[in-house]
This record gives sequence, structure tokens and C-alpha cells, in this order.
Amino acid sequence: MALGTMTWGGDTDSEEAASQLVAFVDAGGTLVDTADIYSEGESERVLGALLGDLVPRDDIVLATKAVARRTDGPFGGGASRGALLSALEGSLRRLGTDHIDLWQLHAWDTTVPVDETLAALDYAVTSGKARYVGVSNYSGWQLATAASRSSAVAPLVSTQVEYSLLERGIDREVVPAAEHHGIGILPWAPLGRGVLTGKYRTGTPADSRGASSVFAGYVEHHRTDRAARIVQAVATAADGLGTSPLAVALAWVRDRPGVVAPVVGARDTGQLTGSLTAEEITLPPAIRSALDDVSAIEVGYPERGL
Repeated sequence: MALGTMTWGGDTDSEEAASQLVAFVDAGGTLVDTADIYSEGESERVLGALLGDLVPRDDIVLATKAVARRTDGPFGGGASRGALLSALEGSLRRLGTDHIDLWQLHAWDTTVPVDETLAALDYAVTSGKARYVGVSNYSGWQLATAASRSSAVAPLVSTQVEYSLLERGIDREVVPAAEHHGIGILPWAPLGRGVLTGKYRTGTPADSRGASSVFAGYVEHHRTDRAARIVQAVATAADGLGTSPLAVALAWVRDRPGVVAPVVGARDTGQLTGSLTAEEITLPPAIRSALDDVSAIEVGYPERGL
């Protein structure tokens, strides 16, 4: 598992963030993921303040992302070389470190030549400011294009994409592209934005993201009739295994082809501890097959060939 920090500096304060980080590391976790856009940079600041005294920097695989948002600045923002290198310096400053272990492009930028974008990744690696580089939210053709044009100095090693029993769109082209180019998959929202825990089956809990003015729409995206059928299947499997729906859903995505580490976020340390129990679960083939079937998406021409 990887620890996601999207709410740090916002809904998750510094004290709770510290508790989560310690619990994660104590459980053997190493990969911690953030982004320069999370809580307008506060997520990076909170995480950076915890590294060193609370948790040794060298015990963490530190990952962050540079957003490709357009701006009115002199470089126009996005994935231009100037904007990306400026974003890299900003992340290093907020995180209080001299290097990032995995620096990721948050999204494809249609307005910038891909070779210019990749040149910024080359600089990040050759300068020692980034150890490895990856991308996020790239489609299949975008991932394949970037991977084939990246240099031997800074090859893409990962792609972070939404992936869960409720969102299996990457099975069509992203997963095959990642496999072909030897790129690891880091699923975000592996719990279907919280819906796969079953907490929304009878309503919206007051302390959930679904009740938050910031995240209500984010959660609502997966509150559909199809999702309800999948959630019921997950709950049934959990009952049979004597575990939680959360653990079943995470175990399913963890063991999908190409997946390196699902990125899990949590409201509090107790919720995070519940997510980490998925490491102890192995889904029997019959249950895995049943979950594959109930969550299957249409994959036809040309993905399956003629």
C-alpha cells in the first residue's frame, strides 16, 4: 500500500497527519504520495514538516506530482519546461528536502510538445532533484507516447490512475500499455472514492466525504445502480471471509496485473489501520472471479483485436 495525503493540510490537520504517518511506517509502509495542488500546497508543507524528526527521510519513498494547470504566469503553467521546473523547486521547498524519489506529471498537457515536457523530466533526474519519474491520469495512447519518447536517463517508471472495482476503464488500454513498457500502476481511489466500504448503502454518514461540501461531488460520481450491485457483492464476499468490505476491495485491486501499490487515503488513523489489514487478505479464486464478473466492463474492438 501507499499512503495518500490529498486531504492533508485541509480536512486532515497536522496532528492527525502525524499519527497516520507513524502508523503507516510502523506497519512497514514506505511510499507516501502527495501533490503540489493538494490543499494548495499545504499537503506538501505538512508532510515535509513531519520528515526528519518524526520519521527519518530515508525511510520514506517520497512521491509528489506537478499539476498541469494553466496560469497567467510568464511560462503559462501547464507542462512546459519552465512551468514544470518552477513547480519542482516549489515542491522541494515545501517538502523541505533536496530530492524527490518519484516526481510525477499530474496530467497530459495538449498545448505543450511532449518532447519539451519530457526534457524537464530529464533535467530533474540528471540534476539529482528527482530519483525517478512517472505520470498520472494519462490515457493509453498518452502513456505509450510518453514512454516511447522518454530517454534512457529518465524513463517513466509509474502511472497513477483511478482504478477500483467501480472504475475499471484502464483495463481497456492503460493496463496493456503499462505492461508493454514495463511501467508500474499506482491506483488512486482504490476504494471507489469510499463507496466500496459500504458506508453509503443506507445514506450519507455525517462524518464522511460524501457529506463534505468539498468532496460530495467526488463521491457522488460512484453512487450509481451499478455501483450498488458491486458493493453488495463485496459485502457478501467480506461476510464469507470474516473481514471488511474495505479489505476485500483493496485486496482485489492490489492483486490486479501491473499494480504496484494502491494509494489509500484516510479520514483518521483508525480508518488507515483498517485499510492496512488488506495486506493480510488473500482472495480465493472463486471470490475473485465473482468480483471480476460483477464489475466487468465492455472491452471490444480494437482492444481485443479482430
